Amino acid sequence: MTEWQGRVPLELGGTRLDGVLGQMIKEVSRARLKTCIESGLVSVNGTLVTRARQVLLGGESLTVVLPEREELTYEAQDMPLDIVYEDDGLLVVNKPAGLVVHPGAGNSNGTLLNALLHHYPDSINLVRAGIVHRLDKMTSGLLVVAKTEAVQLALTELLKDHDVARIYDAVVVGQMVSGGTVEAGIARHGTDRTKMTVNDHAGREATTHYRLVEKFRAHTHIRCQLETGRTHQIRVHMAHINFPLLGDVEYGRRLTLPRGMAVEDADVLRAFKRQALHASQLSFEHPLTGETMAFEVPLPADMVSLLAALHHDAQAFPQQFID
Repeated sequence: MTEWQGRVPLELGGTRLDGVLGQMIKEVSRARLKTCIESGLVSVNGTLVTRARQVLLGGESLTVVLPEREELTYEAQDMPLDIVYEDDGLLVVNKPAGLVVHPGAGNSNGTLLNALLHHYPDSINLVRAGIVHRLDKMTSGLLVVAKTEAVQLALTELLKDHDVARIYDAVVVGQMVSGGTVEAGIARHGTDRTKMTVNDHAGREATTHYRLVEKFRAHTHIRCQLETGRTHQIRVHMAHINFPLLGDVEYGRRLTLPRGMAVEDADVLRAFKRQALHASQLSFEHPLTGETMAFEVPLPADMVSLLAALHHDAQAFPQQFID
């Protein structure tokens, strides 16, 4: 690690801490400096400060501990990418189910990050190759990826400020009566560290809005909008209110079929081997142009088939519905 020290020029009084550091330490990216602040590596007048937004008066002494930069050793791989949109600052990708977003234990390659390194080699210089948010391996749909540090930092801020609208299509087990909102904190599970759980005391606040799209005999097609983006948020929240996602082996329940369901429809449900969740809509203000960007992708084929089977079954038993 290296240590940088300096005094805030008086003319920078009234400027946020991250902005001051960005102007004083030009050889280090603002994204990296912001990470230093949030990691407790920045002191103002000898006091640790972790809020990038703290406004300085001018004249303060600053100390920044700069960790050695970790070199990315991930391999660029020529993999297909469904790119919905791309410009000089960012790209929007439609991720298929089964594709891991970022390398981790058991997934050292064959991920979205590996594909991004091949598609845009300069992303090797960005934290996580420009990835600013994730989707679970078996969740499909839209992701925005930054191509520059400035855009990555701006998109991260938009996500933190809940200024990125993300809407998901999901199929849950059970027949819902109406839409609603789940407000429940989410934390790491106490015994199974791969899972999350509702914990209003130790968890981070999380809010999911949901509305009904179509009701079936024993399932409901819903649309969810996130205010926050916690790990497994929709899956955990829906299970918490006893409407787990169909096909979710971690938070769901054993597959049960409506009584009398046709064999061909039942086979479709049995063959559906992932959580029924698709990030169908994404919108945000472009960090470079200020333009409102809005994207929507259709449901993938497996969810289209799933909904068709449920719809066919519902038509065969029209009397089994809640008014």
